[in-house]
Order: sequence, then structure tokens, then C-alpha cells
Amino acid sequence: MNKRSFLKTAFLTAASMPFLGFDSKSSQKMILPKALSKGDTVGLISPSAATSDRMQFTFAKEAMEALGLQVKLGENLKNRRGHLAGSDAERASDLNSMFADPEIKAIICIRGGSGAARILPLIDYDLIRKNPKILLGYSDITALHQAIYAQTGLITFHGPNGTGSWNSFNVEQFERLFFQQEQMLFENQQVQGDDLVIKSNRIQTLQSGIVQGKILGGNLTVLSALSGTPYYTDFEDAILFIEDIGEDPYRIDRMMSTLKLNGTLQKIKGFIFGQCSDCEPGGGYGSLTVDQVLDDYVLPLNIPAYSGAMIGHVAKQFIVPHGAKVEMNADLGTFKLIDNIFDVS
Repeated sequence: MNKRSFLKTAFLTAASMPFLGFDSKSSQKMILPKALSKGDTVGLISPSAATSDRMQFTFAKEAMEALGLQVKLGENLKNRRGHLAGSDAERASDLNSMFADPEIKAIICIRGGSGAARILPLIDYDLIRKNPKILLGYSDITALHQAIYAQTGLITFHGPNGTGSWNSFNVEQFERLFFQQEQMLFENQQVQGDDLVIKSNRIQTLQSGIVQGKILGGNLTVLSALSGTPYYTDFEDAILFIEDIGEDPYRIDRMMSTLKLNGTLQKIKGFIFGQCSDCEPGGGYGSLTVDQVLDDYVLPLNIPAYSGAMIGHVAKQFIVPHGAKVEMNADLGTFKLIDNIFDVS
């Protein structure tokens, strides 16, 4: 993603509402989204890249319907401008319209790609603050998670996109989290397979310990590109989670360096590294590995940390409530919700 100069928005103080919580560690007020029930209507939008295969729209709609939800398509969902799903104004309009529509109870991003950061100055954050709803997506959608939390304090959800894999694991996560409002424990699913040892979804403890904090983060490339803008979250006393795909270790090193230089790493209380798919060294002699990069930046922090969480560009992935308070256990490689994350009034 190219770095851009974003328009600065004035600081807005959230109005006092019954579902606001106050974090004594920062000035950020937390807003809970309205709970979701079977039969509710969800909106499908495309705030990032265009979808080239028309059947993907059908798959996304059918997946939501199979979950027991009704679906409303964004007015500009199928638009295209270059690699983007329409103009910046069109994509921002769909997001704003879904938050404004009283019929819509949750907003599902159909895919990631690139381009969500372009619409951040066009989002109506006051509208979002007054109409808190579930927003689900990952990868480039990290830009929305970061900006919406930074500007409003609303908890959003880093998880499968509409055109993603809706396997049994992801479906169970969705139903337990959204329909049952369960205080989830996020623990890697491991399958023995035809081997003497379990090799899939293994975690590595980088630094032992148990810690509590708000969980914030997302895709590392998108996150680091927002550094220094009004849409970058305050990570004071947070548990940072990151993931990525298709990045050489030297790029991971560069982005971790950004998080160190902008003060993020010095602020956090815990660290979770998800999956970095296709991030093996490709530069030949002298290339660092991702493990070495993590050791260089995370171990000196002396905070609970682990890697290998089921977060990222993988078929089975956690739905992480971005901004929620969790307890993380770096030895077990787990984190769990410790507060209610939905407004059920």
C-alpha cells in the first residue's frame, strides 16, 4: 500500500451513551456494537479492491444466508475503478449508508486487497458513533478497524471476509461470538494428522506470562502505513496482534522497525503474532528469517508474547474483537474475552 497524506479530522468527544465504557489507562471511550441475531439483515460492502469474478458476490450472499441472516447489497458493491471497487466516494458512501440504515445490524466486507485507506477521510465517524454496529473483515480492512477505533472507540471484528472460507471452524466462531455472545477463549485448533507429532497450528512462546489489555492490531503492512495519521490507534497498554502475507522478512523487519520508531512497541503489554503466509526468505544469502525479526523486536520488550495464532490469511481464522479487553496467556498460546463486547439493550 502506498503511503498517503490523510486529511486531518478534528477531535470529536463521544457523547455520553449507556453503552460507553471508559478505559482509565487512556482517554479513549469504548463503544459496544449492537448484538446480532439470526434473521437480522446484514450489509455487504466492498471498501477496498474490486471483485473480478461475479460468482464471488453469489458465494458471499449465500454464506450469510446459510448463517441465518438476510442480506442487503451495497449500492456500489459491484462497481470497479481500476483495481478498486468504485471511486473513493462510492466506497465510502456504501460504508456510511450501511451504518445509517436502521435495517442493517452488521456490515460484512466482501474482500480486502488494497484501497481502504483512501476512504478514511470520507467516513462519517460521528454517524458511526451514534449507530454502533458490527463490522467484519480482515487484511486491508485493518485500515477501517484502526480508523474507526481511533476516531470512535467502537469495537469491530477482524475475521473472515464475505468471500472468504466459511468452513465449519469459521462458522462455529461466528455463531458462538455473534449469536450466542459467548465469552470466547481463542485457542488454536490442532489436528494430529498422519504424523508422529502435531505440526499444524503450533504456537511458539516468545516470552512467558499472562497479561490483560485491549487487543488491537491487524495486518502489519496496512497498520504500519497508517503510522503518524489521525487513523492510527493509541496502543497504550494494549495487546498487539499482527499478521501478513507474501512479505519477505526484510519487509517485515522494516515494518516492525516502524512500530518501534513510532513508539508502538514500547507502549504495549503483550504481543501476538498470527500467521505470516508465504513470508519465507527469498533474498538468498544473508536474509533474516521472520523468527529472527520477531526476536530482535519483541524479546527486548520483556512482555508476554507468542506466535502462531490462527489469525491472518489462513482458511481457519479467529474472529478477533478489535478493541475488546482480553486476557492473554503466552505459555498456552491463548487469549480470552473478559468483558461483554455487545450492547444487548
